[in-house]
Amino acid sequence: MVYDYIIIGTGVAGLNAARLIPKDKKVLILCKKSPWDCNTFWAQGGVATAVDKDDIEPHIKDTLVAGVNQNNKEAVRVLSENSRACINDLISAGLEFDLNDKGQLAFTKEAAHSRSRILHADGDATGRMVHLFLLSQCNHEIRTNVVVNDFLIDDDICYGVQFFTSETDEEIAYAHTTIIASGGVGSIYKYHTNSTAIAGEIQGLCVEKGLKLKDMEMMQFHPTVVKGTHFARKPLLSEALRGEGAYIVDENDYRFLFDYHEDGELAPRDVVSRSIFDYHKKTGLGIYLSFDKFEKNFFIKRFPNIYANLKDLGFELPFEKVPISPAFHYAMGGIQTDIKAKVIGMKNLYAIGEAACNGIHGANRLASNSLLEGIVFSKIAVEETLKNDFKIDEKNYKKEIKKYIRNKQIDKKIKDSLRKLMWENAAIVRDRKALRLTLEKIDKFLEEDVGRLLHLRLLTAKSILKAAVEREVSIGAHFIKE
Repeated sequence: MVYDYIIIGTGVAGLNAARLIPKDKKVLILCKKSPWDCNTFWAQGGVATAVDKDDIEPHIKDTLVAGVNQNNKEAVRVLSENSRACINDLISAGLEFDLNDKGQLAFTKEAAHSRSRILHADGDATGRMVHLFLLSQCNHEIRTNVVVNDFLIDDDICYGVQFFTSETDEEIAYAHTTIIASGGVGSIYKYHTNSTAIAGEIQGLCVEKGLKLKDMEMMQFHPTVVKGTHFARKPLLSEALRGEGAYIVDENDYRFLFDYHEDGELAPRDVVSRSIFDYHKKTGLGIYLSFDKFEKNFFIKRFPNIYANLKDLGFELPFEKVPISPAFHYAMGGIQTDIKAKVIGMKNLYAIGEAACNGIHGANRLASNSLLEGIVFSKIAVEETLKNDFKIDEKNYKKEIKKYIRNKQIDKKIKDSLRKLMWENAAIVRDRKALRLTLEKIDKFLEEDVGRLLHLRLLTAKSILKAAVEREVSIGAHFIKE
C-alpha cells in the first residue's frame, strides 16, 4: 500500500499539515514517542502575528533586526504576510486564544518586538493548548513509538521511509509525498529546554543522503531556565515573563544586563544569554530572575503553569527570586528548503517547522516566531503538494533496503560524551581551536561500531561543528571568542 502522505512528527507543523490535508487522502503520521513528546507541547511563549496590514512591515523589520539581517527576506515576508490569515483560520476552526477585558484578542509584547503582537492561550501554556487542539482535529493514523531511520530516495524522489517499531524490528512505508516535521536537535546538548524525543536524527539522515542543511551553526540558547534541577530538560522561564516585567539580577540585586545592552532584559536572546554567561564567568556571582514587580493574583492568572511548576520545585512566586542559567533552546538552522517548504533538490520531500530552514530566522530567532512558522509553512507545504500532485510508483525503487541496529552497548558512553562536548564547545561562546578538536573527536566516534540512532546524531553534531568552524566571524547566536 502507498500512502498519499507520510508526516514525520506530531508538533505544531506536522499536526497542522495533517489538519489541512483533505479528508479523502490516506495519511500516516509517525511519532517518535507519544504525541505530546514534542517541543510544541512545552512551549510557554505565544504565537507572534502581524496584528493587521499596517503591522506587517514592523513585524518584518523586528524579525530582520533580531536575525542580524542574515534572514531570507523573501521568506520573512511570506511569514508575516500570511500570519494573521493563518491565525484566523485556526480561530475559525475552534482554537481559543486569550482575550482582554473587552473580549478582543489579547496581544502582548516580548523581547525585541516593537509592539504588542503575541497571542497566548491559557496564559503561559500556548504550545500545549495549540497542540491539544490540533490533536483533537487529527483524524489520520498516528503510529507512536516509532523512529525513522532511513529515507528511500532515488533520483531525487523520496519513495517513503523505514522506521524502527521496537529495539529490533523495522517497517517500510511508501508515500507519494513525505513531510518532515521532526523538530530540532535539543538532546545533542547536555542542558536544554526541549522534549527528550528531540535529538536531531533526521538532520543526520539528511547529511547521509546528501541533502543540504543550512545555518546549522545558528543555535539559540534561552537565557532563563531554572538552575539546579537534576534533569537534562531544564524548566523554561518564558520570555514573556521579562516582557511583562520580570528582570535579571545578580545575588546582590544588581541589574547588570544594562552594562551589556541598552535594552537590558529585553535585548535579543543571544545578547542576554551571552551577557549572563560572561557576567557569571567574570564575577562568579549567582544569577536570578526577580518577579517583585508582579502582584500575586495577576501573576497566577497570567502565568498559571509557571506558578504551579515552580511551586512544585519549592518556589513561591512572585515573592522569591529563582536561580537561572542559559540552556539550549532552538535550532535556527535545519534542512534547507525553498519558500514553498520543498527540500532543495527533491521532487516530493518537504520540511516544515524547526526541522526546516528557509532562512526565516537568520542568525537569531525573534521570540514567538517559531509556532507561527510551523503554522504558516505547514499550510504552504500542503497547498504546494496538492498543486503538484506528485505520484510515485514504489516498484521503481530498486535500491537495497538496509537493516539497522537501533542501539548498541557502546552508545550510552559516547552519547553522554557527545552532549558534554557540544555544551562545552558549540554552545553560547565558541573557540575555534576547541571546535576543531571537538570535530576530531566526533570523527573518531563515527569510526566506532555504534547504533543507528547515535550514528545519525553524530552526523548532525558534526554538521553544527563544521558550520561553526567555517563561519569565522561572530554574528547573532554564533559567537566566536577572539
